[in-house]
Amino acid sequence: MSLEIKAPVFPESVADGTVATWHKKPGEAVSRDELLVDIETDKVVLEVVAPADGVLSQVLKNEGDTVLSQEVLAIFTAGAGAAAAPAAAAPAAAAPAAAPVAAAVAGPAARLAADAAGVALDTVAGTGAGGRVTKADVQAVVASKPAAPAAAAAPAPLSLAVGERVEKRVPMTRLRAKVAERLLEAKQSTAMLTTFNEVNMKPVMELRKQYVERFEKVHGVKLGFMSFFIKAATEALKRFPAVNASIDGNDIVYHGYQDIGVAVSSDRGLVVPVLRNVEHMSIAEMEKGVLDFGKKARDGKLGIEDMTGGTFTISNGGVFGSLLSTPILNPPQTAILGMHKIQDRPMAVNGQVVILPMMYLALSYDHRLIDGKEAVSFLVAIKELVEDPARLLLEI
Repeated sequence: MSLEIKAPVFPESVADGTVATWHKKPGEAVSRDELLVDIETDKVVLEVVAPADGVLSQVLKNEGDTVLSQEVLAIFTAGAGAAAAPAAAAPAAAAPAAAPVAAAVAGPAARLAADAAGVALDTVAGTGAGGRVTKADVQAVVASKPAAPAAAAAPAPLSLAVGERVEKRVPMTRLRAKVAERLLEAKQSTAMLTTFNEVNMKPVMELRKQYVERFEKVHGVKLGFMSFFIKAATEALKRFPAVNASIDGNDIVYHGYQDIGVAVSSDRGLVVPVLRNVEHMSIAEMEKGVLDFGKKARDGKLGIEDMTGGTFTISNGGVFGSLLSTPILNPPQTAILGMHKIQDRPMAVNGQVVILPMMYLALSYDHRLIDGKEAVSFLVAIKELVEDPARLLLEI
């Protein structure tokens, strides 16, 4: 029985996708739920799997082609693989134990790691569910490879050093192209302005040091700094509704909830999954949510539903060593908070010079909706809440 393999249903925020990688060739037998093709959107990579045991009969959309929601990608013949499987079984049985696994299944993160390391996925033994190859499996293979002898490696640089000016041209991924488009749009279509402040991290650091072990034992997750800023931002957004609003044409949309996007790094670039209804979340729930997003980003498992929406964004460039930067708005949101590196600095306290762990904060905002006084007051509120963590718990 012939079946149509279609692209996934894209949400309204995603116009189309690109066929990234076909993992099966026409005429190749596949098993039910085995990965057929990756569809890359401007937000995430979507996986399309086989609906049943059978054969991929015909590919209608090649790698690099643009596809729309529910557009037919290929023709699949269900049940045909059963007849082909026994014929292929004999040579497979005769193969040595170390033979490659022909039907290796891997997620986007594993495939990106394999491409970067020059490792063939069919030579990697998967330890994931159903034999799935994970990024850790690829890294283990790379780590187990013996290093090339120094003497053998020496001649190569010499042969390329004289007069070589190597260039490599590759197309932008859809994610990178979309990021570039949205950043340019934000600069051109908003009246973006940034205000700065600094926060003394000593109270939060002392609180974290006092309770970090007990917190992890009770909640099963480490206590970090991000949750304090999410909590502080949530309280500040309640006080300053315009910072939590968005502009829709000539209308201002005031959101009666706080959905905060947290920028996380992935192999495909910076992505911003959204914690929803943070006003109802505890510190532990925030930490678990951020941790879960980080794992999903590394494994290429973030879904479109994770990336859609958001009323405010927090970006922490400090994890990469940034001391001070100007974050760019994520339209239609009207503000974004930038966290930075914690650094010991001499500060004047009650007429005395004291060394304190300080962090610069940056709030970029759309001046069309948010006045300077409101933006500055919002950032000061976050500063005061973080410097006095008890106020976060008491919501005062």
